[in-house]
Amino acid sequence: MKILLALITLFSLCGAWAQSPRTTSSGCEPPRGDIRPAPTQEAADGPAADNAYIRTLGAWTQEGNRFAAPFTVPFSWANRQVLLRIDGASAGYEVRIGGRTAAFVADGNAPAEINVTRMVREGRNELEIVVDDPAPTAALESWKSDPAPAVGRAQVLSQPTLRIRDVLVKTWRSADDGDFTAEVAVAMKSDALNPRTSRVEYELLTPSGLRVVAAHQDLTLDMRREDTVRFLARIPADSLWSPEHPHRYTLRLRTRHAGRYDEYQTHRLGFRTAELRDARLYINERPVALRACEASPQSTPETLVRLRAEGCNTLQLQPGSVAPHLYDTCDSLGLLVIAQAPVDTSRSGDSRRKGGNPSNDPAWRGAYLERAETSYHTAKRHPSVVAFSLARRAANGICLYETYLAMKRHGDRRPFLYPEAAGEWNADTLPLQ
Repeated sequence: MKILLALITLFSLCGAWAQSPRTTSSGCEPPRGDIRPAPTQEAADGPAADNAYIRTLGAWTQEGNRFAAPFTVPFSWANRQVLLRIDGASAGYEVRIGGRTAAFVADGNAPAEINVTRMVREGRNELEIVVDDPAPTAALESWKSDPAPAVGRAQVLSQPTLRIRDVLVKTWRSADDGDFTAEVAVAMKSDALNPRTSRVEYELLTPSGLRVVAAHQDLTLDMRREDTVRFLARIPADSLWSPEHPHRYTLRLRTRHAGRYDEYQTHRLGFRTAELRDARLYINERPVALRACEASPQSTPETLVRLRAEGCNTLQLQPGSVAPHLYDTCDSLGLLVIAQAPVDTSRSGDSRRKGGNPSNDPAWRGAYLERAETSYHTAKRHPSVVAFSLARRAANGICLYETYLAMKRHGDRRPFLYPEAAGEWNADTLPLQ
C-alpha cells in the first residue's frame, strides 16, 4: 500500500495544475467540542444560554459580503481570555477586530474559534466578517448553488488564563468483570507568559444523580503550554449509552486560582464502546444493525424525533454546516450518526487527470485534511457519533488517500468511510440497511 501511495503521489505532483487554496490561519484555535463557560454552577447546569461569560452578538449590518456587529468586553473580563466563536458562514471568511485582521477561516461549514484577547479593549469593540465571494473552495461544495454571503451565530466567550480547552472520553471493558471503565480527559491550556497553577475540580454523577467521582488535581503549566487532567470511573454495563438506552452522566468541572473560582462547566457524557469488527459495527461489544436514512445537518429536533419514531436508528448526514443542537439531540434520542466532512466534488466529474477532480490534485490536500479534522474533532465526544465520512460524491485520489491515513493515526476504532472509494483501501466498510 505504501508503494502504491508513493507512486500515486509522484504522479499527482507531476500533474499538479492549480494554485493551493488558502487554509485556516494560525490565528484560529484548534477545533474542539462545544464548550460553555459559566460564572456559577447554577448557570453551568442550566440550558444553553448567554451568561456573564457568553454573549451572543446581534445587530448585524451587511454591505455586500461584509458583515459587522458591535460587542462589549466588560471590566470583569480583565486578566481573562476573550475568544470569538463563529458557528459558520456561506464560504471562507476573514475576521477583523477594530479594522485589524485576526484570522482567516477557510471552511465556513464548521464552527471556528479565534483568541482575540490581544486585539480587544475594555468596552465597545467592532467585529467585521468578510466572506469570500466568490468562494475559492466552491469545487469542494457541489451541494451549494451560488449561495448569497451569510454568517451564522457569533458569540464572544470569556475563559481564565489557564482554561478548560476540551473534554474527551474513552471507554473499555474492565478485565475482571462485566463492567466497563471510562477515562475522562480534561484538556487544559495556559495563555499566561509565566508558570501558572490552578486547581481543577471534577465531579461525575450517574444518570440518576448519584456521585461516582469527586476529586481535584492541581496543575501547573509553563508559558502557553497544554496538559491533560485524567480520571477513571467504573461504569456498570446497564448504565452504558446505547441506542436502546441513551444513558448520560453529568460531568461538572470547576477551575480555581488563588482561592477564587474562574469558571464552571457542565457536560453530558455518554459512555460506550464503538468499533468496526469483521465489517460490522459493535456498540458495547454487541453487533448493531444500522437502519440508515439521509438527513440534513440542519434537521430540527422535531424532524429527528420523527425519524427515530419511523424506525431509522442511524443518520447519514449530508454535507454542510451542522446545527448546534443536532449532536446533543441525537445523544438524548439514542440516534446514531455518521458525521460527514463537508466535501462533495461531483460537479468536477470523475477524471483524475490534470484539470479534473480536485481529489487527485495535491494542491487541495490541506483543504481536504482540514475539513476532515475539524469534522472529527467537533463531533468525536458525542456518543451518538459512531462513524465519520470523509467525502461524498467525490472522485478518489491522493487527497482522500492522505486524509484516510491521517484520520487513522488518531487511533479511533470507529470507522472512517468513503462510499465512492470503489473498493480501494482508503475506506472502511460499514453495512447499512
